[in-house]
Amino acid sequence: MYLIAPDILAEARGMSGAMVGTACVLGVALWLFGWRWHRFWVVAGVTLGAGLIGLNAGKTSGGQVMAVGILLAVTAGMMALELAKVLAFVAGGIGAWLAVQWVLPQAQELWAVFLSGGLFGLLLYRLWTMLLTSLMGTLLGGHALLLLLESWLKFDAVAWSGANIVALNGVVVAVVVLGIVIQARQATGEETIVAEKTEEKKPKGEKKKKGHHGKHDDHGKHDDHSKHDDDDHDHDDHHKDEKPVPGWWGRLTSLSRSK
Repeated sequence: MYLIAPDILAEARGMSGAMVGTACVLGVALWLFGWRWHRFWVVAGVTLGAGLIGLNAGKTSGGQVMAVGILLAVTAGMMALELAKVLAFVAGGIGAWLAVQWVLPQAQELWAVFLSGGLFGLLLYRLWTMLLTSLMGTLLGGHALLLLLESWLKFDAVAWSGANIVALNGVVVAVVVLGIVIQARQATGEETIVAEKTEEKKPKGEKKKKGHHGKHDDHGKHDDHSKHDDDDHDHDDHHKDEKPVPGWWGRLTSLSRSK
């Protein structure tokens, strides 16, 4: 089984250096940020695939090729996120089918293998997305990198890849596993950051509430103190209004009042 196919390398030799470099960068981005940007990859892949299918359908039917391609691409792009689980089911089923055929060429009842792989693709959606993006990025980047090295080092990449099948397959598998680990670490880091942000928001809200209650209590205490001060002030005013009288005059006024 050729993971780095010499036939693909032979067909891609006519590509320009800019196209090969773009394909290499795209493969590295897909390998490195597969799960982190999985919505973007799903929408872009579905839109591109639907556009190509629409162009081919327009050519065969003899109608407006560009109109069919653009309309089909836009329609598929708008429904891409809803179709993501369906694509995961189909991709999981096809992957399981190919894996069983590779290990057991004489196996039968492959429809059960397809359904089982599709169910596992739905249940393990994140892991399956990481596996697919890492594999696709590795294959795309690997082919593009060999073409770049062929142009730089002046060697026959097709013959070399055909002579080193086992080594290339092992390198591809190792790079795919490394991509899955990196994407999983990124996803764990994002979840940790989100959890820390939510924890930071909670104490702030509690502090605001406490601050509000504290201000309310201080306001109440201030009101109590002001009321107490007002009472003291009124009492002092009352005492000030009561002027002291002389002793003998006070006695005479008291006797006259008693009479």
